[in-house]
Amino acid sequence: MNFLFPTRTPKVPALTTLTLDGKPVEITVKVSQRARSYRLTVPHHGNPVLTLPRNGRWPEAESFLERHRGWLAARIKRGAPSTAFADGEMVPLRGVPHRIHATGRLRGRVEAAEIDGELSLLVPGEAAHIPRRLTEWLKSEAQRDLAERSNLHAATLGVEVKSVAMRSQSTRWGSCSSSGKLNYNWRLILAPPFVLDYVAAHEVAHLVHMNHSPSFWRSVSQALPDMEKGKAWLKAHGKVLMGYGLAE
Repeated sequence: MNFLFPTRTPKVPALTTLTLDGKPVEITVKVSQRARSYRLTVPHHGNPVLTLPRNGRWPEAESFLERHRGWLAARIKRGAPSTAFADGEMVPLRGVPHRIHATGRLRGRVEAAEIDGELSLLVPGEAAHIPRRLTEWLKSEAQRDLAERSNLHAATLGVEVKSVAMRSQSTRWGSCSSSGKLNYNWRLILAPPFVLDYVAAHEVAHLVHMNHSPSFWRSVSQALPDMEKGKAWLKAHGKVLMGYGLAE
């Protein structure tokens, strides 16, 4: 009697490695309940992501990845550089370039000032503490601006914002839950105010329509008639904006 043993399906790993141009590249692997096909994406920063549909098989995913080897190599080469928060570096604040100055003072908070005719951000503490202190200050500035604009747009659309929180997403500028909780990428404070305003209008409009239907975009336009200006800016410059504060 012959017994047939089922072939064991290879387990989907959380991480895989592909050699591109002689260098190993780590690729994050995830399974999505909503994905209908295999998908490869390259975030602004961080590992490329290979997404499998719920019923996807790892051998098929590997073949998909291999077929897109050239595309992935080209996309990685086009990646935006990272800009560290360090003494002497330039960083935009609400779209206006400022130079970072380490004050050396042990106490105090970050301040925007003008030094010898140049707009600057004065950061207290040792140089090693600049990234953390400046990031926290920028988050607080973003929190204030985004809460204000979110509540304004919510009043226009007749909805209620429950909370506004700052996040450090690598691929998203904002998100919205059906319960009224809004999350935003704090780097929006680096962009011109009309860009931050567009993202706020976008997320608040999701409290009316949890999709990207024509009705949703009409709600965005109702909240912010000039929405196309911010949308276009983010598409053109968003990748560079994501790079601030990452390099050490």
